[in-house]
Amino acid sequence: MSTDLTERPTPSAPPTRQPRPLPNLLHLVGVAAVLATLVAAWSIDFAPATLLNGFDEVIALLQRMIPPRLDDPGRIGGLAVETLLMAVLGTVLAAIASVPLAFLAARNTTPHPAVQAVARGIITFCRAMPDLLFAVLFVRALGIGVLPGILALAIHSIGMLGKVFADAIEQTDPGPREAVRSTGVGYFREMLNAVVPQAIPSWIATFIYRIDINLRMSVVLGFVGAGGIGFALQDALRGLIYPRALGIACVILAIIAAMELLSIVIRRMLLDSAQSNPARERAARLFFGGALLATCLAALAVLKINPLSLMTWVGPAAEVFTRMIPPNFSALGGELFAAAGQTVAIGVVSTAIGVVLSIPVGILAARNVTPHPSVYWLARAWILLVRAVPELILAVVFVAALGLGPIAGTCALAIGSIGFLAKLVADAVEEIDPGPLEAVRSVGGGWWKTLFSAVIPQAMPAMVGSSLYLFDVNVRTSTILGIVGAGGVGYLLFESIRTLNFDVAGAIVLVIFVIVYAIERLSGWIRSRLV
Repeated sequence: MSTDLTERPTPSAPPTRQPRPLPNLLHLVGVAAVLATLVAAWSIDFAPATLLNGFDEVIALLQRMIPPRLDDPGRIGGLAVETLLMAVLGTVLAAIASVPLAFLAARNTTPHPAVQAVARGIITFCRAMPDLLFAVLFVRALGIGVLPGILALAIHSIGMLGKVFADAIEQTDPGPREAVRSTGVGYFREMLNAVVPQAIPSWIATFIYRIDINLRMSVVLGFVGAGGIGFALQDALRGLIYPRALGIACVILAIIAAMELLSIVIRRMLLDSAQSNPARERAARLFFGGALLATCLAALAVLKINPLSLMTWVGPAAEVFTRMIPPNFSALGGELFAAAGQTVAIGVVSTAIGVVLSIPVGILAARNVTPHPSVYWLARAWILLVRAVPELILAVVFVAALGLGPIAGTCALAIGSIGFLAKLVADAVEEIDPGPLEAVRSVGGGWWKTLFSAVIPQAMPAMVGSSLYLFDVNVRTSTILGIVGAGGVGYLLFESIRTLNFDVAGAIVLVIFVIVYAIERLSGWIRSRLV
């Protein structure tokens, strides 16, 4: 999942509402979800029998991949380092751009409501457009290489970082601002001295999490010539050299797993230092900040990027982007909207499958509920394994096993959804109030009784909110699966760019944006009523 497959929904305070409508709305959402899933599955001919018939083909393909091998370890290692540095540098560039944008987009710091609307619009656009789409356009504008990939990661990351940074600013205490303002300092000093210190812990946590996301995203950018280890993986898959492909996939898994463990350690160190020793926290921030700066300088040197190119890309990119205006809707006609409907159907069905399969795994992966430590570690390992494989790579595997079409894309997104949603469910269950659990256990309630009486009722709002967020993410991701023949509007998009029909691509991009924005607003509205 591009993934952007992998962002956290931003928690928000429950809105004021009457006590009774919540269950009614929850039931209504559940019924609507079931009906939408049935209609979507029918529209793409998705049926359990289809999966059972293709199961043998998937097993046969996996058998052809074993044993994995690395024919050129030095080259693969270099591409792996390249992928990691792309993720770090892209995230840093996004953070630099997101901080001023967040101040303009935050309700309590924007200079004018019109400025806030424009800033929020930019953030929404960056979040709605898939990173792989940006990568394709930048490759057309700047040529094959790592720079298009870094810029694609940076611009798409602004969509998440800008939103979360702005939300953190809006949640700051106004007291320190009033105190600083009373001394007569200007706007800049007021923000620097009163707002930034309050928001920076949230910014750091989000930044670290975004590096983890971008590492997964950067893996697949090589599919369109935007650098990284994805190019080697695509080359092996295109040549049907499956053992080599599995060897590269194992390297990718090891990198992503190591980065996830490192991010956990860094977050824990900063959190523990903040709670126990503020001086140690400042020292830790200084240390990690210096390490990040050194990594960025190393990235520029290793990737052979001229720092000026990080600013001079605007002209060539604007020339390509403006060729999509005005959009041409007539060239594809009804085919465009049929493909867009297929994209939504893939997102609906894959989300439904992901919800059904991931909630049990997420519960078992919650430390306070799991029946045994070994079950906990097995569930956590499974979540890590599934999250480490980007959806586009899963789509390639399913296309090879099941053939071209939306079924392959649905299966890929469904598996990716397990890792994404199961982690959110596990985190939500671990954060519930332990009081009801202890009360049920004190009267002799067993594991199942505790689960259904004390765990699920508390975690249900978070589960529903995360499921709606997963649907939002899956629709965005399904727009790009067509690049490998896994159905949806992605095939038309990348084919139009490949044939230089940019006006047609502009029409497709506009349709994708409208769909993603509408679904994001709908799911956000439902989450605000339920969570």
